[in-house]
Amino acid sequence: MMPDLDRLELPRALQHLLARDRIGESVPLARRSFLKLAGAGGLALGAFPHLVAAQSASALKPTQQPSAFVQITPNGEVTVAINRLEFGQGVQTGLPMILAEELDADWSLVRSRHGSNDPAYVDPLFGIHLTGGSNSIKNSFTQYRELGARARAMLLAAAAARWKIDVATLRTEAGTVLGPGDRKAGYGELAEAAMALPVPEKVTLKDPKDFRIIGRPTARLDARAKSSGRQDFGIDIRLPGQLTAVVARPPVFGARLASVDDSAARALKGVKAVLRVPLDRGAEGVAVVADGYWPALQGREALKLQWDTSAVEKVDSEKQLAQYRELAGRPGPRKLDADMAPLATAPRKLEAEFVFPYLAHAAMEPLNCTVALTDGRAEVWTGSQCPGLDAAAIARVLGLEPAQVKVHVQMAGGGFGRRFAATSDFVVEACEIAKAARAAGLGVPVRTLWSREDDMRGGYYRPMHLHRARIGFDERGKVLAWDHVIVGQSITTGTVFGEFQVKNGIDATATEGMREPYAVPMRLTVHHPVLNVPVLWWRSVGSTHTAFVMETLIDEIARAVNQDPVAYRMGLFGDRHPRHRAALQLAVDRSGYGKTPLPTGRAWGVAVHESFKSVVAYVVEASVKDGQPVLHRVTAGVHCNLAVNPRSVEAQVQGAAVMGLSMCLPGSAITLKDGVVEQSNFSDFTVARITDMPAFEVHIVPSADAPTGMGEPGLPPLAPAFANAIARLTGKPLRQLPFSLA
Repeated sequence: MMPDLDRLELPRALQHLLARDRIGESVPLARRSFLKLAGAGGLALGAFPHLVAAQSASALKPTQQPSAFVQITPNGEVTVAINRLEFGQGVQTGLPMILAEELDADWSLVRSRHGSNDPAYVDPLFGIHLTGGSNSIKNSFTQYRELGARARAMLLAAAAARWKIDVATLRTEAGTVLGPGDRKAGYGELAEAAMALPVPEKVTLKDPKDFRIIGRPTARLDARAKSSGRQDFGIDIRLPGQLTAVVARPPVFGARLASVDDSAARALKGVKAVLRVPLDRGAEGVAVVADGYWPALQGREALKLQWDTSAVEKVDSEKQLAQYRELAGRPGPRKLDADMAPLATAPRKLEAEFVFPYLAHAAMEPLNCTVALTDGRAEVWTGSQCPGLDAAAIARVLGLEPAQVKVHVQMAGGGFGRRFAATSDFVVEACEIAKAARAAGLGVPVRTLWSREDDMRGGYYRPMHLHRARIGFDERGKVLAWDHVIVGQSITTGTVFGEFQVKNGIDATATEGMREPYAVPMRLTVHHPVLNVPVLWWRSVGSTHTAFVMETLIDEIARAVNQDPVAYRMGLFGDRHPRHRAALQLAVDRSGYGKTPLPTGRAWGVAVHESFKSVVAYVVEASVKDGQPVLHRVTAGVHCNLAVNPRSVEAQVQGAAVMGLSMCLPGSAITLKDGVVEQSNFSDFTVARITDMPAFEVHIVPSADAPTGMGEPGLPPLAPAFANAIARLTGKPLRQLPFSLA
């Protein structure tokens, strides 16, 4: 257990060092201070968004108007609002880079902040607030370019009016408007006048050859704060009078309380209330509200609870696997339906079964949410991947209108999909607790914190899956028929996303990554059993399992017909997949595959996969030591079109690969026994550690095309590349994650 961090102070020496480090840095201004400064020394662009909206071209949507996205203070600092959650993927730097490029800002003066559930911050293509699907840069690339270009045009117009000259005679450079006769004005000087001008509906964007910010490896804006420990996350919220709540949750999903003895908890110093509250999926729990995390946790441990689990299913992993195997033999809905007649007469045949366990998201920052309620208003502070969806859920729980809810999006310490559930479960839970606390007379903000154990056992896992394949092919490796079955829970059925994700009873998230890019004749059958385990997308979603199946089976066919796995894949690509070919060839060339002799006991492994419109290929070196697979070196070839920030692309590929490696390691599975999750912390749920990290190189295929997603595509091909290397060493294909060489 951790001590009550709410009451600890940093050592004075460390405070002094941190204060000294801040000298010369620009600190983002609180809005009240910012408005005071603007009124005294020149209005900041974006201080009054409603005024700008009224004067803007009527055809412009809120997502197209600079007022919500750009603030320029009198000293020239440019603060860019991001319409996504920053939780490690680098959008807090990438999106400002895009806007600053077209704005011609001085990058050294660029800052960033999170948006909110305001309509301006919806995804411009999907129309909802969304951080997911590796869509941040991809979907907002043109949007942020146009925002920057519109703001620049307004500044140029303001300068032209000040100097009474033709705007065509002006240019911009590094946060300054330059004109004939050595005229010069900083953006900070012009912000007030620019604010009063209409927002241009149409703007001309730069030619990519003129980019000076986009495409350059750039240090992240949050790097110093995070590396020095000064970065605040959602878990760090501190509001006046704030209390902290922890929740006793049922051992089996959906169970309810039979009896509660809270007398010992209420007697503890610091405990303010013990509240019986509704939880996700019809469950009940007990929230202990206290003046800090430690007394709340101690209060929870003092509770004497009895649970009624009679009405809920108690999932057992061993029985579940048997059920899945039985389902795999039944007819079911088909995603693909090629002719399977050639399977009976194929000269070569291959049969395989794959098993993938539940996986926890296991982000470094456990779930948390702070709620402040006043009459007719709710303010919420949390790291949300979908603040609009969460705001609607908050309004329903509290009996408010959505306009009465403000979600302050906070920096998050990871998420990988867990902070975007259709049920808004952890946000709704926090609101139920705040509502109950207010009814009990506690009219102060309440921060609900999940412990690591709560987070690990709290559900919404990557679903368990079983794959079964029967493949017929000829002596040259040509696939004649591929009969494939997937069994696993649906993520989106019954949610707001099911309407467009589920077709013919098949959840598209379960099958993404199947068959492509290989034009093989496939019959794909899918079963979605319903079980009492909440499931959710996990970084790279369906590709977490489909890529492993496809890339290990393709490799196995190549080995069976004595073909080089790279050459075999290149032959299957043909002329249809130039990005796959380019990514794989780059990884091959930079790794020395087939040319550089490997140390004794090592083997090459190869895999390539497209997800979220980006292609990542891995060439790895691996060995087996003391009966365990060891990954020594990874070379990545990446095709993500234009890399806005190559440094972030490299970091994302490395981070995703580490998660992919974690899937391979013994102990990286969530299992259930009689309905109870058996894992609780990193002591019994394995993640890769620094000692597991291989040597790593990331190489990006040059491109000027509009960028594609990079938050997730680095994960899927790592495990199959690793598995293929081990199969070459042992002669035995790996059919399950985590690896088992027994």
